[in-house]
Amino acid sequence: MSAPSWTLPALRLDTPPLSGRVDADVTLSTVARLVASGTAVSKADLVPAAGLARTTVSAAVDELLSRGVLQPDGLRPTTGRGRPADRLALSPRSGAVLLADVGARGAHVAVVDLRQQVLGHERVDVDVRDGPDAVLSRVEAALDRLRARAPAPVRAVVIGLPGPVDGHLGVPVRPPIMPGWHAYPVAARLQKTYDCPVVLENDVNLRALGEARALPAEQSPLLFVKVGTGIGGGLVTREGVLHHGADGAAGDIGHVRVRGAPDTVCVCGNIGCIEAVASVTAIGQRLARAAGGEPVSAAEVRALVARADPATMALVREAAALIGEVVAMLVHFYNPARVTLGGSVTSASDELLAGVRSVVYQRALPLATRNLVLATSVLGEHAGLGGASVLGVERVLSPEHIGLLGR
Repeated sequence: MSAPSWTLPALRLDTPPLSGRVDADVTLSTVARLVASGTAVSKADLVPAAGLARTTVSAAVDELLSRGVLQPDGLRPTTGRGRPADRLALSPRSGAVLLADVGARGAHVAVVDLRQQVLGHERVDVDVRDGPDAVLSRVEAALDRLRARAPAPVRAVVIGLPGPVDGHLGVPVRPPIMPGWHAYPVAARLQKTYDCPVVLENDVNLRALGEARALPAEQSPLLFVKVGTGIGGGLVTREGVLHHGADGAAGDIGHVRVRGAPDTVCVCGNIGCIEAVASVTAIGQRLARAAGGEPVSAAEVRALVARADPATMALVREAAALIGEVVAMLVHFYNPARVTLGGSVTSASDELLAGVRSVVYQRALPLATRNLVLATSVLGEHAGLGGASVLGVERVLSPEHIGLLGR
């Protein structure tokens, strides 16, 4: 375990809705989240940002300072005359959040404080096909090592998994590439281990949320498409929150059948799913068949793409055309302001992005694309941890839980 070599930018945090009669915990939550995200860092900033009276904001700040949730953080420079305003920040001793972004073949694990400062980070080799006990044991071991870096109690745990999940029950739901995981009590296990609230989310949803909160608010609605071992999607609304759908299945685009795709059998049992024909796994299988050798791993495919191997790049271009068809359909359906491509291949080369762009701008109608931004991830491989940090800090600073801080 080494000191983190990367940092999270100031990610915007959602604030609870205000009503005519504002509850004290809602006020405390609103003020704390605005400070934590850097949206407002002084009493003067907080008044217009929170939409509350000056006396209400002042009382909330004083309460949070007395509890040790907030702390003074120097002076904020002001223009013109007058005394510079006191800056506010979340105290590093007010709490920490453990994060785990679990992919099919590896996991990023981190600990952050309520200021969203990364205190420690590890990458752990896992294979979800080994089952929940083996994978979660390795993740928990890493979380335990990282917990020692936090100067404050762990207030929440957020974990993302590469498959459909029921966030309310805290269990995976028939994940196609995760044998043995169906209905496994992931959240209950971690809650028992760490004695704090646990949030279970789909891994692509975490990436979508991290990306949306790192970008200006006008870049939402946002569609995140991850092209890796599988293919998945995450949707963020104009308001900057995840769109889960009725049962949490929104964005599961890997099993959409695309026009012109080969009749390849998917792990879900259907034919011609985009994941079965255009994922990194599918590219590796086609390379292996062409060479008559052993299967080519996702890491090897990425290395071949980085070297611009001709055979591999030809397959990437074919995959990009198929993915572009799906994205063009989603652009018409959801009308996002931004489509972000993420995953191992997109970070190794711009070829996939270029191919998807070409199809989307050719196939989608002008009204849906005239202001559309189609780009790679600004947070890269850490987008999932960014989204997990947002969910974790928002949970800790929510009206339901903020009363536990400093007491």
